[in-house]
Amino acid sequence: IFAGIISSIPNAISTIYEDFFVNVRSSDLISSYIFVALLIVAVLAIVFFTTFVQQAEYKIPIQYTKLVQGAPTSSYLPLKINPAGVIPVIFASSITTIPSTIIPLISNGHDIPWLTTLESYLNYQTPIGMVIYAVLIILFSFFYTFVQVNPEKTAENLQKGASYIPSVRPGRETEEYLSSLLKKLATVGSIFLAFISLTPIIAQQAMNLSSSIALGGTSLLILISTGIEGMKQLEGYLLKRQYVGFMNTAE
Repeated sequence: IFAGIISSIPNAISTIYEDFFVNVRSSDLISSYIFVALLIVAVLAIVFFTTFVQQAEYKIPIQYTKLVQGAPTSSYLPLKINPAGVIPVIFASSITTIPSTIIPLISNGHDIPWLTTLESYLNYQTPIGMVIYAVLIILFSFFYTFVQVNPEKTAENLQKGASYIPSVRPGRETEEYLSSLLKKLATVGSIFLAFISLTPIIAQQAMNLSSSIALGGTSLLILISTGIEGMKQLEGYLLKRQYVGFMNTAE
């Protein structure tokens, strides 16, 4: 998926060049330059904002009841501001695009009104489709947040590790605290995902841009999430090599 999105970027750049700089009157070139500059700034702003939110964490302070020599007396439990990641957008976009794939096979060339209506409702290029798309993203965000982080299991692990959250009793109260916090984070994350997913679509329609120019929210999130994950894995690999090299030198 990542490679496919990357391969489509040159085509988008070529389309921008043809639409704004080929066969354009010299008097309109200044406005073309301004528009393209604003488009680049908008894309960079969205990339920066998306990267910031995807990397942001809410740190829950953790205290330890057992004092082990060399162990810290306090730490923190990091929770992503967007715990669900990019998965809710992928699920939502898959559901909204399934009808356009299946309906031609079912209809077999015949016009079936209710299938056509269903397809139009699930098309997120329409106002109703956008609302349904946003609702699906929100629902999947809440669902996948609790798949990623299990409050019951986390509370149990904290209790077994002789650790606790200050002002929160271990066990059931910790589980309820984590569940409440995850719901708040899921709300923030779902709004963020819906905003990033719908903004390029709305901008494309408002500015009458070519569909090949507008980089979809799903594509943008996949690019950034994959890039961040790749950088983390590369950093971990380099640290591992440095550690192994240090151990070999010590020996």
